[in-house]
Amino acid sequence: MSVVWQKSRTRMSKLQELQPTPNSSTRLRESTYEIEHTMSLELFGVLNVYKPAGVTSRDVVNTVQRLIRPTKCGHAGTLDPLATGVLLIGIGPATRLVTMLQEGAKTYVAEFTLGQTSDTDDNTGKVEHALPPCELPTADVIKARLHSMLGIVSQVPPIFSAVHVDGQRAYDLARRGEAMELTAKNVAIHAIRLLNYEWPRLELEIICGSGTYIRAIARDLGKELGCGGLMSRLERTRVGTFGCDEAIPAEDLTLMSIQTALYPAVSIVQHLAKYDCTATDIANLLCGRVLFIVDEQLRTDHELVAEEQIALTTQEFSKLLAIAIVTPDLRLQPRTVFMRP
Repeated sequence: MSVVWQKSRTRMSKLQELQPTPNSSTRLRESTYEIEHTMSLELFGVLNVYKPAGVTSRDVVNTVQRLIRPTKCGHAGTLDPLATGVLLIGIGPATRLVTMLQEGAKTYVAEFTLGQTSDTDDNTGKVEHALPPCELPTADVIKARLHSMLGIVSQVPPIFSAVHVDGQRAYDLARRGEAMELTAKNVAIHAIRLLNYEWPRLELEIICGSGTYIRAIARDLGKELGCGGLMSRLERTRVGTFGCDEAIPAEDLTLMSIQTALYPAVSIVQHLAKYDCTATDIANLLCGRVLFIVDEQLRTDHELVAEEQIALTTQEFSKLLAIAIVTPDLRLQPRTVFMRP
C-alpha cells in the first residue's frame, strides 16, 4: 500500500470517527473538545503593534516572525518608515484574514507643511522651499479645499510608493531616476478634520479607506492652495476597531507579550453575522458538508442573503472555526476552515 493512500485512509478514518451515530455522542463531544483545545494552544489571532518612526513595517513583522517561528505571520497594511501607530499583524491561520483586516477604515493624525514640496511628498525626500504667497491661506479656505476632497476621489499615488509599474515597484524606478506616469486610483476619504493651523503647519485627523496615501493628500492640498505642501508627520491611530491606546509597543515584543496581547481571531470578524456550531455541526464542518441553519444558533442584525459571508464559531461565539458562504437555499457552505481534524 502506498504511503499517500495510507495517509488518506488514516485521515478519512479520523473524519468517520466524528460522524454522529446513535452511540457516538460521547466520542463526538470528546473529539470536539480535543479539536477546540488544540486550536486554543495555537497562536491564532491578530496582534496590534505600535510601530515607532524610523523602522519599516517589514522590520516589525520580521521581529514577530523570529519570536513565534514556525508559526506564520503577515501585516495588514504597511506604514511608511516616517509614520508611527497601529500596525496589525495576522498570526497563524489568521494570516488568511489579513484582507479582511485591510478593509477596515483607517484613522490618521497628520501634520502637513505648506510652502514646501518634495519628490517623496513628505519631508524625507528632496525638499524644495517656495516663497510664501502674498496672502496666506486662511483656515476657512483650507477647510473648503479639504471638504472638496471627501468621498470617492481619484488619487495619483506618490512616485515613491509600492505600486507596480510594468512589474516593478514605483519606488525602485524613482530611485533609478526613471520617468514614469502613475495611474490614478479611486480611494475613499470619509472625513478630514482640521485640528490646528498656524502657517506653515496644519494638523489634521483623516478617516479613509484602504489604499489612500496621506502624502498624496498633502501634495494635492498644496497644489490647490497654490503654495505646495508635503506631509511632515503621520500617526495611524486606528484601523477598524483596533486603536493605538491598546497597541503593544514594538520594543516590548517578546513571545510572552505576544501571547498575552494577541486578540482572538473572532475579533477580526465582528462585522459579520455569526453562527455558533454544535458538536454535530463541527463534525459536518470537518467533512466539508453544508450546515442547516438553526435560528437559535444565529447572531445577526439583518436577514441573511445569498453569497453573504458568515463566521462559524463555537463556545458561545467566542472562537472562530471557519468562514462560510450563505447558499441560495439559505444553508452555510464552508469556504475557509481554520480547524483541522
